[in-house]
Amino acid sequence: MTSPFRGAAAPDAAGAVRPGRRAPDALAAPAAPAPPPAPVVLSTRRPCPFDPPPELARLRDEAPVRPLRYPDGHVGWLVTGHEHVRKVLADPRFSARSEFKRVPVPRPGADPFIGRPALPGWFVDMDRPEHTRFRRLLAGSFSAHRTRLLRPRLERFADDLLEAMAASGGPEADLVGAYALPLPSLAICEFLGVPYADRAAFQRDSTLLFSLEATAGEAETAMDALTGLLRALVRHRRRHPGDDLLSRMVDGGLTDEEAAGAGVLLLTAGHETVAGMLGLGTFALLCRPEALAALRADLSPRAVETAVEELLRYLTIFQFGVPRTPLEDVELAGCLLRAGESVTCCLPAANRDPLRFPDPDRLDLTRPVGGHVAFGYGIHQCVGQNLARVELAVGYTALLRRFPGLRLAVPPGRVPLGTDMGFYCVHRLPVTW
Repeated sequence: MTSPFRGAAAPDAAGAVRPGRRAPDALAAPAAPAPPPAPVVLSTRRPCPFDPPPELARLRDEAPVRPLRYPDGHVGWLVTGHEHVRKVLADPRFSARSEFKRVPVPRPGADPFIGRPALPGWFVDMDRPEHTRFRRLLAGSFSAHRTRLLRPRLERFADDLLEAMAASGGPEADLVGAYALPLPSLAICEFLGVPYADRAAFQRDSTLLFSLEATAGEAETAMDALTGLLRALVRHRRRHPGDDLLSRMVDGGLTDEEAAGAGVLLLTAGHETVAGMLGLGTFALLCRPEALAALRADLSPRAVETAVEELLRYLTIFQFGVPRTPLEDVELAGCLLRAGESVTCCLPAANRDPLRFPDPDRLDLTRPVGGHVAFGYGIHQCVGQNLARVELAVGYTALLRRFPGLRLAVPPGRVPLGTDMGFYCVHRLPVTW
């Protein structure tokens, strides 16, 4: 295959752009880019469990695009400004293909899946036209209208889980194990057509895929197990179709391997990330009594939906960002990003950019957010975001109504944080009521 980088050159764009915090057109080509600052290593230390590493804010304010040294020694780029993150994610010159990707933090479990073509069905690791083929097939199933129709079913799931938690002999429980993890697992199982009885296996294996500490062998074994589970279900759906997404993928022309791979992607991301937001969001609310009291006083759909958007912005659980690689030389904020260099779009830093969000480090559940990048941006923006929003709205509403006296059962410093995962979360959340 011919390399997409062969013969690549910087685009011939009219008009110069001076380097700085905000350029009039951050993708226009300046005549002579200023020398970039020295490379940095991505900071991961969090003094506050709800804030990104403070070093990110300093880097963003100094230079929203700057060199980043990756664990393998490669020097690429860190993009932290909200405007610049959106520009990269919307620009087709930046590839999402897995064969070009690098991870910005040590993660041995990613080694089998990066630096080589995407696994069948893993459309997040593909560019157009392959990516478009999958997105078109899935778009209708994840539309806002279709996911809203699931709300009554999700409310029943939530109520049943909360009643079981209340009857478990409390009043104390781990909210993650009793509620935050089961709710999205039930939802994505029903949506996809995966038996919930298989949850122990797929939850274990998906955790290994997201873990920063899993070995390459452990991650490969987990991926093989998940793919085997979905492959068997896909073959069953070919013989016995149902009203679920696996059946629609099979009917839409995907091969068994493509449908199984897409199913693994949707199953793992579809329950892990929502579970992370439910647990971490509840932790944040319980540590902010005034905000929690205000939300409890108004659990109308509009108020809760606004609160969900603010929690998504404020917490931004994709803590290390989104990888991209320019297929040709591109100018961004006065820096020349050369073809083949890795780019990490730091979503947490972008969602705390004061040039986009006033007083961004304050959790304001009435903030009319709009424009956050917690789900990414551009053609690769999370396909399941509408489903996630409904699950979160239902999850927080049902929890606060059922347990109006909900509070932490341990000091905040004893809540175990998911700093060892590709997405940020709490591993357990001891609560009482």
